[in-house]
Amino acid sequence: MFVTLGENTVEVIITRKNNKNIYFRFSADLKLHITCNIYVTKREILKLIEKNELKLLKMYESQVKLNNSDAFFNYLGKKYIKVEDPNIKNIYFEDGYIYYPSEKKLNKFIKEECIRVFNNEVERCKDSFSRLPVFTLKIRNMKTRWGVCNRRDNIVTLNSELLKKDIDLIDYVIIHELCHFYEGNHSKRFWDLVSDFYPKYKDARKRLKEC
Repeated sequence: MFVTLGENTVEVIITRKNNKNIYFRFSADLKLHITCNIYVTKREILKLIEKNELKLLKMYESQVKLNNSDAFFNYLGKKYIKVEDPNIKNIYFEDGYIYYPSEKKLNKFIKEECIRVFNNEVERCKDSFSRLPVFTLKIRNMKTRWGVCNRRDNIVTLNSELLKKDIDLIDYVIIHELCHFYEGNHSKRFWDLVSDFYPKYKDARKRLKEC
């Protein structure tokens, strides 16, 4: 069922057990989970929600803030809840969670994944081109650009933040930069060339701006 909290429509998930108390919590997808006794009726639950609306609204807003905080790890277009566990050795993903031993090791994992993923995708995208110069791939954090092609020094630089995006968006940025080896500016000929390799480039540009 659905209820209204303030200006928000919230889905309610009810779990009935043999416990005496009633528990409210919001999950990461902003659904209201209620655990109650098996004999508690839907009508009684709705009355409790209405009675505790202000409290529940604060809980809802807290979860929204949490969703936008560092509690989440974005990786290749998916969002994972971060769980730091010093008792584990290796980082792993499971059921929407990423488990890691420390922030230091998580940062190392990010750097290694940038190298692995970006190099793999560059090699794959290169196969579509002919007469590309031999170039060096660099990775760094950039505030305003997803990628840079330095034609003079034959260097392609990718923004490390791209690791958070879908693979197809990473491919678009790579193709965009490789096309600059043929066309140095953003002329019509450049975009026609990009379109040859990535027909839906306008959609990719829009999605990157929305990120």
